[in-house]
Amino acid sequence: MSISYTTVQWNRQKRRYDRIMLAIMGGYLLTFAAAQFIFYPNLTPETTIIRATGTLAYFMLQVILCIGPLSRLDSRFMPLLYNRRHLGVTMFLVALVHGLFNIVQFHALGNTDPLLSLFISNTNYGSVMLFPFQVLGFFALLILFLMAATSHDFWLKNLGPRTWKSLHMMVYVAYALLVFHVMLGVIELEQSPFWIGLTGVGVMTVVGLHVTAAALEQKRLMSQRAFDLVQEGYFDIGPIEAIAENRAKIVFLEGENIAIFKYENKISAVSNICRHQHGPLGEGAIVDGCITCPWHGYQYYPHNGQSPPPFTEKLETYDVKIADGNVWVHPKPYPEGTERPAALVA
Repeated sequence: MSISYTTVQWNRQKRRYDRIMLAIMGGYLLTFAAAQFIFYPNLTPETTIIRATGTLAYFMLQVILCIGPLSRLDSRFMPLLYNRRHLGVTMFLVALVHGLFNIVQFHALGNTDPLLSLFISNTNYGSVMLFPFQVLGFFALLILFLMAATSHDFWLKNLGPRTWKSLHMMVYVAYALLVFHVMLGVIELEQSPFWIGLTGVGVMTVVGLHVTAAALEQKRLMSQRAFDLVQEGYFDIGPIEAIAENRAKIVFLEGENIAIFKYENKISAVSNICRHQHGPLGEGAIVDGCITCPWHGYQYYPHNGQSPPPFTEKLETYDVKIADGNVWVHPKPYPEGTERPAALVA
């Protein structure tokens, strides 16, 4: 953090990270090129570069997308998260090499403008299996370029967090485009079940990690929420489903006799004692929007404990919240007729 923008400074940790990253990338490219030479000895160097950089960029993007959920699942992945933007820029440069070699080899040797040729060389836009997959790769590369160009904090500051975040969340759009780009390319050109299966495994890995991390994060947040409610003096009175619609659950907490009602996707709590002859309101039901005493029909609004006009009877009310799918009630009563916000049932 500073009051001015400076170029990225490479510290010892970042240099080590970069050396490892470049070593892995170099090792992958050499291994891939060697494998291509063994299994496809007639391939041109240009085609080998296209395949090597394309698969490397796609693999790097999947790693980048997995870093976020992995760091939430295990803190040991946090160093990767700190350097994720740098990895993303490097991935874009690899993808750019892949895209440029594609355009040169397949679209720059004719009389048509290369970019125009990219869009008109295959016009099967109405077909699913024969859709021009290179167009999908072009738009994915465009998104990755915008992300790489705006990766510095200068753009975060000047675009604003919301705009910057929205722009960089488009990485998922780019990933979806690349999945179809790869799948259609394999189907149209390679027709290899191995590559189709490998792509499917990658997608399931990315999606699975995000779903798992989201579920764990939700569990952590809910657990923290429950802990906070206990600290604030709330009591867990059980799951929402245990309370029937327009009916109540009666609890006794710290000397308070409380009726917790569920109605219209809301939860409210009032005193369980009717002001007429101390009838048990929690054994009654909500009728026409009002808690109705089972003894003599006296009524009260659930959100404020007040009787509908012209009647003037009033009940104490209580704070209610929902966490972990359970209803929590604070036993401290508010003065009779005090309106309290209902807890909303999701």
